Amino acid sequence: MNWQAIRLLPGHEASRVVSELEQRAFADGKLTASGYARDVKHNLQLQRTGPQVSEMDKLVFAAFARSAEFQSFAMPRRMAAPIFSRYDPGMEYGSHVDNALMGGASGVRSDLSVTLFLSPPDSYEGGELVIEMAVGEQQIKLDAGEAIVYPSSSVHHVAPVTSGARFAAVTWVQSVIRDERMRAILYDLHRAMAHPDAARSPELLLLLSKSYNNLLRYAAES
Repeated sequence: MNWQAIRLLPGHEASRVVSELEQRAFADGKLTASGYARDVKHNLQLQRTGPQVSEMDKLVFAAFARSAEFQSFAMPRRMAAPIFSRYDPGMEYGSHVDNALMGGASGVRSDLSVTLFLSPPDSYEGGELVIEMAVGEQQIKLDAGEAIVYPSSSVHHVAPVTSGARFAAVTWVQSVIRDERMRAILYDLHRAMAHPDAARSPELLLLLSKSYNNLLRYAAES
């Protein structure tokens, strides 16, 4: 599977973040874009006055940390600070590929991109995240508090918002497993170990655990 939808925040926490964002100042999103992306980026981003970690940052990072599904799918080694974005009517983000290094040469290598939807889908029109996959374009619009995790190498765009306001948090993951295909195999093995049938067969569970850990040992970056 190239992408995964994961519930990260309960609805009331997502609503709390949106309420806070509605009171904050936003700046032109082009200020944090570079190269080609700057020409196609038409949104707003939360203004930051420095490197301090905000309460919203802590809430989002805590959600990633406690999500067993996210941890097993992404296998994060490092993550970039989230960018909180706002799309008002007429705003969009044209087709682009995320930078390989988020934050410069010493930044996070972007193996996976994450969009955490914060606004309820019925509160705005348009604003779908559209990812170009081998099987065709995937249009994604999730519930408030749900995130989509997908390869940063994918061409993607945010469709124009026609009404309402679309709030989201975006971040990037440097995975312990750089190879996407290897990461997918490890995720399947992890799911197999969690299957009820495996729990009923100690011999099968041991074999799966052996295969998972030996493959992880082979593929993981130190």
